Amino acid sequence: MRRFLPKSLIGQIALVMAGALLVAQGINFALIYSERQRATQARSEGPPISRFVTIVQRIAPLPPEARAALLPQRGRRGRFTIGPESTVAPSESDAQMAERIRDLAEENGVRLRDARAAIGGEMPIPPALLERLAPPERERVERRAARMQLLRLSAQLPDGAWLNARMAMPRPNPWPAIRLAGSTLLIYLVLLAAMIWIAMRLGRPLRALTAATQSFEGRGETRGVEPQGPADVRRAILAFNAMSARVSNMLDEKDRMLGAIGHDLRTPLASLRIRAESVEPPEERARMIATIEEMTAMLDDTLALARSGRASEELRRVDLNALADTVVEEFRALGHDVAFEETERRTAPVQPNLLRRAVRNLVENGIKYGGSARVAVRDAGERIAIEVTDRGPGIPEAELGNVQEPFVRLETSRNRETGGSGLGLALARGAARAHDGALELENRPEGGLIARILLPKGA
Repeated sequence: MRRFLPKSLIGQIALVMAGALLVAQGINFALIYSERQRATQARSEGPPISRFVTIVQRIAPLPPEARAALLPQRGRRGRFTIGPESTVAPSESDAQMAERIRDLAEENGVRLRDARAAIGGEMPIPPALLERLAPPERERVERRAARMQLLRLSAQLPDGAWLNARMAMPRPNPWPAIRLAGSTLLIYLVLLAAMIWIAMRLGRPLRALTAATQSFEGRGETRGVEPQGPADVRRAILAFNAMSARVSNMLDEKDRMLGAIGHDLRTPLASLRIRAESVEPPEERARMIATIEEMTAMLDDTLALARSGRASEELRRVDLNALADTVVEEFRALGHDVAFEETERRTAPVQPNLLRRAVRNLVENGIKYGGSARVAVRDAGERIAIEVTDRGPGIPEAELGNVQEPFVRLETSRNRETGGSGLGLALARGAARAHDGALELENRPEGGLIARILLPKGA
């Protein structure tokens, strides 16, 4: 059932409110309907029961001869007879109505030995009456009789005789229940609409906050959210806008600080490199120059990684095949075994310099661990994949995720000749994420590794 439940805040609030309101309106409808049923029943049953008890009160003190002179009698109010048996079986008697007859008779000074009452059946019309009436009058009488139902009452007098009556009583009117159900449904819909409106008024600013957070890519000015909704939500939006501005300022300050660090460190490294050129003997000079170059390369990698989350380079639609081929040509010019596989041309909005550095790092890893690399640009469903394949030893499956973290190397020494600085894959992953993409590493069955940068195709 959880699959069918709404996931959004508005949907969940609407569902809970709709359920609670439905239960409340259902209880309210049941109580009002029950009360109206009792009131309607009292109005329809009251007059015939009162007339019946009046007859009981009149004939109870009379001797049998006097009763015989009065009964049976028939009139518009019903047919009354007296006899030794009740015309209502005990099994079909309505206990509540029978109790009302006994109570009302006792209030009028007559203590009945028993009382019975039953409702149901059509009110019979004497055929002789219909024969005497003209057709229009006969239809009117039949329509009136159709709206009535038969009420049978029996009361056992103190001497054991039964007074039986057949009386007409109006049928229950279904329209009050229908009108009550309609009004209850209308109130339910009005209240539900008001609650949904409130929920939407709360949900709209939250959606705007979510969209603003997801759109933050570390480039340019942060997009503020217009304050809207209730006061509490408006304060939250204002706080979010202030926080976004502070984060943007901190990132700008970080970029300025990194630029200053890079400038301040490169100058003394360059000075050391110049001085190292005059160091003797040559073996010592070579070791010093190699150390300086390692420090310079690590500095470049660290600065690039720190800036990858907030690149200042603008997105441009670029031919990815041409970009990858350019990187391959750079390595081929240096004498490395690197090849580019020609495929269908594919373009995407990217940061060219950042992406070129990421591909270069992957190719360097392929050359370092496999001696060669193959580069291709392929279609990957809704994304474009830049694949770099090598014939190296691969990476243990348990380490495929860890090696993408900064400064993590499978080779534990800090020698760049044997393992690098541990920033190449981290830089590639950062570049992929800067494009809303991802970096995937996959071991080849025949040996080697496939490093795959996945990029969105864009518009």
